[in-house]
Parts: sequence; C-alpha cells; structure tokens
Amino acid sequence: MEGNMIANQAQDEVLARLLWWGTCLACLVIALGMALGGVQQAGVLRSLAWSGLDLVKAGIALFILLPVARVVVMLALFVRARDYVYALVALFVLLIIVSGYLVA
Repeated sequence: MEGNMIANQAQDEVLARLLWWGTCLACLVIALGMALGGVQQAGVLRSLAWSGLDLVKAGIALFILLPVARVVVMLALFVRARDYVYALVALFVLLIIVSGYLVA
C-alpha cells in the first residue's frame, strides 16, 4: 500500500513539473513576443523572420497544447505502471481530442 502511494506521488510530481514548466515556457514565449512586437513597432528589427505576433500566437498554442501533453504523459505513466484500465481511459480521451482536432 505504501509503495503505491509513493508511485502516485511520483506521478503527480511528473505531471506538476510538466504543467509548471510548460506554463513558464508559454509565458516566456508570449512575453518575448510582446517585447519583440514593441521593438518592431518602434522601427527597429523589422526584417526578422518571426514577428512579435507570431511569438505570441506560439505561446498561446503552447498553453492550448499543455492539457494534451498531460494526457499523453498520463497515458505513458499508466502503461508504465501496468494500470491498463486507466491507460485505456487516457487513450480514449486522447482519441477524442485528436478526432475533435481533425473534425474542426
């Protein structure tokens, strides 16, 4: 029983780190995009391949992809723990997300 609790805590830590660092990365990309947009509007660095708006859009896309990444990590953790019922549930949720993306 105690070993199971330790495994659950480790899984929770992995998911928490994913969400924490993913959120930090997305915020950083958005902040860089806003700063770059301000510099580009001032007339400096106009010839870059990416605009500030492009970076802001990429940061928002990272925020949108974080829940999908969480489901993928949960699926991997459940398969690794040989918890196949929850792995099937995570796979089903992932299939719903992918099918929603393909239909829309």
